[in-house]
Amino acid sequence: MDKPIYPVILSGGTGSRLWPMSRALLPKQFLPLLSERSMMQDTVLRLSGLERCQRPVVVSNGEHRFLVAEQLREIDLPPHAQILEPVGRNTAPAVAVAALCVAETDPDAVMLVLPADHLIREVPRFHDAIRRAARVAGRGHLVTFGIVPTEPATGYGYIERGELLPDGDGFRVARFVEKPDRTRAEGFLQAGTFAWNSGMFVFTPRRYLEELEAASPAILAAARAAWEKAARDLDFHRLDADAFKASPSDSIDYAVMEKTRSAAVIPADIGWSDVGSWTTLWDVGAKDAKGNVLRGDVHARDAENCYVRAESRMVSVLGLKNVIVVETDDAVLVADQAHAQAVKDIVGHLADSKRSEHLSHRRVYRPWGYYESIDDGERFQVKRIMVNPGAALSLQMHHHRAEHWIVVSGTAKVTCDDRTTLLSENQSTYIPLGVKHRLENPGKLPLFLVEVQSGSYLGEDDIVRFEDVYKRA
Repeated sequence: MDKPIYPVILSGGTGSRLWPMSRALLPKQFLPLLSERSMMQDTVLRLSGLERCQRPVVVSNGEHRFLVAEQLREIDLPPHAQILEPVGRNTAPAVAVAALCVAETDPDAVMLVLPADHLIREVPRFHDAIRRAARVAGRGHLVTFGIVPTEPATGYGYIERGELLPDGDGFRVARFVEKPDRTRAEGFLQAGTFAWNSGMFVFTPRRYLEELEAASPAILAAARAAWEKAARDLDFHRLDADAFKASPSDSIDYAVMEKTRSAAVIPADIGWSDVGSWTTLWDVGAKDAKGNVLRGDVHARDAENCYVRAESRMVSVLGLKNVIVVETDDAVLVADQAHAQAVKDIVGHLADSKRSEHLSHRRVYRPWGYYESIDDGERFQVKRIMVNPGAALSLQMHHHRAEHWIVVSGTAKVTCDDRTTLLSENQSTYIPLGVKHRLENPGKLPLFLVEVQSGSYLGEDDIVRFEDVYKRA
């Protein structure tokens, strides 16, 4: 089949089992957990060299829109489309709006649906599996990749393959099986006809939408309405909120794949992992002589089979076995590997306790750059701010705080009421409470400054925006 291949990257997860690295405003797909690049960047880049592969369609939530755009800009691969979900409704509706998007260009093109947070070590084998899947999809099948199992894993769903397809590129799906217990998983492994369900799919927009209409018409109706009423916002497609919220929440597997008679599976031995927990990162990581995976400034002595990650300071472990230690600038996780799946319960506890460590790191990314908290106390807060070259914050005003800006490096263009000034290194300015102001970086180098806030309320929601190039409310 010589049709173009459109990767559809699903980037809506939160990765709560990888706290404290993964957080709501910076989840695991945007983190460099496996290489120097983020997992989303690796997902897109591993398609390099695949014939007829087009720019990706990315589906994410609105909170992450600028993260997606910036990370794709960094690898020089702007998206074919970036679709923003107002709420999460699982994979079936997300892929439906992506299919409607691609269908506007070519309803018989090939869609390659990939989560943004998987690891695939054997890229040439992966490309070969995609080519076979594209041929099968071109004959009307809805194709999934069945990962050749290496152990009787109980954390994955399974696919049992049926008869060989006439073209020999894959097999019909006999059945999907929920996550089994250990005994059943061992039986699946011995049978040799079962594979792990990878959550990656290949089909044409036309066929997916046909099967979705037959099996789950309410999902298609909501997705179609949300796409047709979508608003163009800068380079983003913002789905209509009311229409998309009306969609039932369901996965591709339940909504379509388990109901269609056209499901096919391509066996794939591609070094795959869904990177779902810290034990997974220990499994796939490079280990020392005692089985430890060490990242960052770490000293390990008499430690065995540990995963230790230091993000902001030196970490030393002594005499530990089978332990996870993850340090960030505002939180530390220490856990037995046997309890790695329960990390998500910590996130739930933080949310219930009205804390913020599950939401964001000290460094918070914005479309213009980032800020990070340095110190805070009663009626004051200190931040370090970085503004990208050519970027500008909104023209804004605060009801409850004044600000003092000190330029550390770079050039700042400061608007304060009707007055505009340029500040360079070691110069400062004062922004009184209630005054309209804007900060810009007119230079070609990043602008770094220290901001000291003082006032009765210092929350991020004390912002009244008058103009904003990023069209934030």
